[in-house]
Amino acid sequence: MNRGVPQQHPSPIGDSFAVHLTATPLRRLRKLHGAVLLSAGLLAGMIFTGVAVAAPATVGLGTAASYSVLAGSTVTNTGPTTMFGDLGLAPGSSVTGAPHVLGQTHVDDAVAIEAKLNLTTAYNAAASRPTEGSAGTDLAGQRFTPGVRTASGALLLSAGSVVLDAQGDPNAVFIFQIGSTLITGSNTSVQLVNGAQACNVFWQVGSSATLGTGTRFVGTIMAADTITANTAATIHGRLLAQTAAVNMDTNTITRSNCPSSESGLGGGAETTTSEEESALQAAIVQGEALTTTDTTVGASAPAVTVAAATTTATTPVVPATVSAAQAAARRAAAQRAARRRAARRRAAAARRRRHHAAITRRTQARPPSPNVRGAFTG
Repeated sequence: MNRGVPQQHPSPIGDSFAVHLTATPLRRLRKLHGAVLLSAGLLAGMIFTGVAVAAPATVGLGTAASYSVLAGSTVTNTGPTTMFGDLGLAPGSSVTGAPHVLGQTHVDDAVAIEAKLNLTTAYNAAASRPTEGSAGTDLAGQRFTPGVRTASGALLLSAGSVVLDAQGDPNAVFIFQIGSTLITGSNTSVQLVNGAQACNVFWQVGSSATLGTGTRFVGTIMAADTITANTAATIHGRLLAQTAAVNMDTNTITRSNCPSSESGLGGGAETTTSEEESALQAAIVQGEALTTTDTTVGASAPAVTVAAATTTATTPVVPATVSAAQAAARRAAAQRAARRRAARRRAAAARRRRHHAAITRRTQARPPSPNVRGAFTG
């Protein structure tokens, strides 16, 4: 016995583990190592993918959701403007120009004051969302997927259009955080594709917003100061100004309501009537004529002016440059498009219901897991 060296007592667990490692072929160890790495990689991929595709929640407008126009100081109008939602003003009390309001009108009353408080809450909520990228300085020609985009200063839509692509998700939310002004050029447009809904598009504007002549705009503008919609601009959404005026000129403002507009919880299809679709299409035709030059005489003045319009506020102006048959055909096309969109929304809702039902059936059919607490399987 070697008295100079302390005796080592073998560990059964350690010896068995050592024997197991010794007896394990190198190929099995490599497979085990690869499986561990693969599992870790898949788990990390799932985590980071979930973060990357997380969509922003919609912005809850509260009682402000029912308003086509909500202002702080004054509301002014020129020409036959029609709004399908409510008109609100607080704390100001001056509404001039007699816009045609198909909803309710609240001027410096408790209802308007509450809507203004809800607007402030929604504005701050949209402004505080973490950004997911830059909106640039000019929206012209750009295509955005759902998310929050930021412009540190002014944001311009100089020409053409900007496309908002929902990628098949009808609940996709688009939020634009704009540091100062939002300005659109004449005859520009915001286009919704692949299931995008106007009720889930929000423009949080740090100062003032100006929509150019004939602009076809989509979404809710929440501006800190003034909002101006120039001649024949159409808005499928809302003009909500916190402190200053909303100024209009021969505009059509259709509602963009969905069940999530007030609560902010998301979900639901947009509710736009065929009357709104027809009025919007007729207003677009009018806007195109107002910015079309008279090439027959080489003049640069608009083909139709507001002063020459003789229709009432309830009837959209159909320019002389467009025949009655053409206007009727375009309205019919707009109605068909509205029906197609409604059918797509119903189909998407049916798919979601079937998917949830399938998950429920699989869950109910799955056998209960055995109680393995305290058990060890080697």
